[in-house]
Amino acid sequence: MKKSIILLLFIFFFSQVHSQEKMEPPWMWSIDKIKSTANQISAGKNLNPEKWPNGARAAVSLSFDVDIETPRLHQGIGNISQGEYGARVGLKRIIDLVDMHRIPVTFFIPAVSLILHPEMVDIIKKSGLHEIGNHSWIHEQGLSVPDKDEKELIIRANKYLEKITGERPVGYRSASWNLRKSTINVIQELDFLYDSSLMADDRPYEILVDGKSTGIVEIPPDWILDDYPLLYVSGTRYSSPREVLNVYIDEFDKAYEEGTTFILSMHPEIIGHRSRIVILEKLIDHIKTKGNVWFATCRQIAEYVKNKD
Repeated sequence: MKKSIILLLFIFFFSQVHSQEKMEPPWMWSIDKIKSTANQISAGKNLNPEKWPNGARAAVSLSFDVDIETPRLHQGIGNISQGEYGARVGLKRIIDLVDMHRIPVTFFIPAVSLILHPEMVDIIKKSGLHEIGNHSWIHEQGLSVPDKDEKELIIRANKYLEKITGERPVGYRSASWNLRKSTINVIQELDFLYDSSLMADDRPYEILVDGKSTGIVEIPPDWILDDYPLLYVSGTRYSSPREVLNVYIDEFDKAYEEGTTFILSMHPEIIGHRSRIVILEKLIDHIKTKGNVWFATCRQIAEYVKNKD
């Protein structure tokens, strides 16, 4: 009995110490720990070329995270139906618009989105212009997935996407851009060409893990250039569509001035609504008035900058 009590006390105190270590505030960290934490995944060489194809001034990639119901499956029926809207209505509006302009775009799709709505594959692939990338199995977020399951879920998603689309994805975007060092190690091991989850630059760059090059190209998104935070009506940062359009136009104009990339991330269940698709219509019209712009998929940009390296 006494030994059991001592063992329990030891376990209790060990867990408390361990917990305190895990929760130790950064101002108590050593310089080595600060550096190792900051540099576990970091930006390496800037891969932005001096010139884009055909002498274009800037590269524009319109990308869509086709989450549909997957992030909402643990929520109420009303929220789930908001996701379904993207598959039933929003996606077709997007495809009609970009196909009319002959603009190639990238769709990052959780595999389960296509299990729920396999008809989306034919809609996306009809024009032969667009890319489909890996966006997880069921919108699971990297930090919440056990280490032992992370690789298996990415492989499972890849296999299903390849089976239903006929092409293996070469690009990865983590759910909610929520990943960790092990995620980059997995997509490196699985020979992905690029990632689109990190935000260390406006320009394409190489990803470093612990200061060493992975060979993976980063096509950086940003929350500023994502429709969900600013246009989701139940969010805390909601802005009117016309205000959001001005943000996108200003971001593009500066990218054009600097000769870099404009990577826009959207969701069919958000941008696909009537008053929101107008943002995309007017943005495309604005970009086209500039001229000398390369519209490309994320894959095309990654291949170009890697070959130019």
